[in-house]
Amino acid sequence: MTEPTAQHVADAVGPVAAPAGVSGLAAPSRPVGILIGYARCSTEKQDLTAQRRILSELGVEDQRVYLDHGLTGRNRSRPGLTQALAALRDGDTLVVPKLDRLARSVPDARAIGDSLAARGVRLSLGGNVYDPTDPMGKMFFNILATLAEFEVDLLRCAPAKGWRSPAPTADSRQAAQAQRHPARSTAEALRGSCSG
Repeated sequence: MTEPTAQHVADAVGPVAAPAGVSGLAAPSRPVGILIGYARCSTEKQDLTAQRRILSELGVEDQRVYLDHGLTGRNRSRPGLTQALAALRDGDTLVVPKLDRLARSVPDARAIGDSLAARGVRLSLGGNVYDPTDPMGKMFFNILATLAEFEVDLLRCAPAKGWRSPAPTADSRQAAQAQRHPARSTAEALRGSCSG
């Protein structure tokens, strides 16, 4: 009699479900098909280097990265996005560093996500694949889209309220920390209100 192998055990047990509470956005996995990357920045002053590096680290080849420079996420007429979406085929994966690079409104995010799912294209958000068939995945996707829309709404109302970005300081550690923890800046902005 031979020792059972891992394959024998897998055949006997069948597929193993994810642990309770883990669903929706799958852990980073080896995508099928071709990886198509998309990156965007809103102003000409911003740089796409960090987003391109993330896409490269996620396995997207440089020649398969589509870019929009100086176009907002609320503008659906973006040449780079149009080209990226056109390049995708059934079984491919659209890879974006984070959801707000793809869309800045809930309706746009949902429309793009639903369109990709209908075409058999997977959506990877920073390495986590969005599963539109999973209720938790759909909820998490909507929460991310809502936060992206909320952030742009705050930015839009900031000038009307007299809010402005803090002046740069000589303390580079403080500036780096603010970039790593944008939620703190958002929380500070929440102390005021656009309506008052």
